[in-house]
Amino acid sequence: MLDNYGYIGLYITFSVFFATLIVIIPIILRFLKVVPHKPNPLKLLTFECGMETIGKTWVRFNFRFYFYALVFLALDVLVVFLYPWAANLKGLGITAFVAILVLLLIVIVGYLYAWRKKVLEWK
Repeated sequence: MLDNYGYIGLYITFSVFFATLIVIIPIILRFLKVVPHKPNPLKLLTFECGMETIGKTWVRFNFRFYFYALVFLALDVLVVFLYPWAANLKGLGITAFVAILVLLLIVIVGYLYAWRKKVLEWK
């Protein structure tokens, strides 16, 4: 049983090493003069389509965008599970068919709930 935890420890060790390496490589390359470092105040300015902003720079987004994103994410997850199932439909059997029907039912109920709450209406 402890052998399984060894794989998890190895995975965590590799993940931390890789994340640290990705952060350290640009710093090392800067000191070796491989990556140019030419600071300029213009580089620190806000850049939006080459034009100065009019009004407030920090605009609050409408929360409805998040609802659209959640519905889109639910449909993406459905496609991720539905495509491999459809590719191997004959080999999976009735258990996989029932599992996909349950998944479809959950997504359809969520979509109908969002529709009933008028989340999908653009105002």
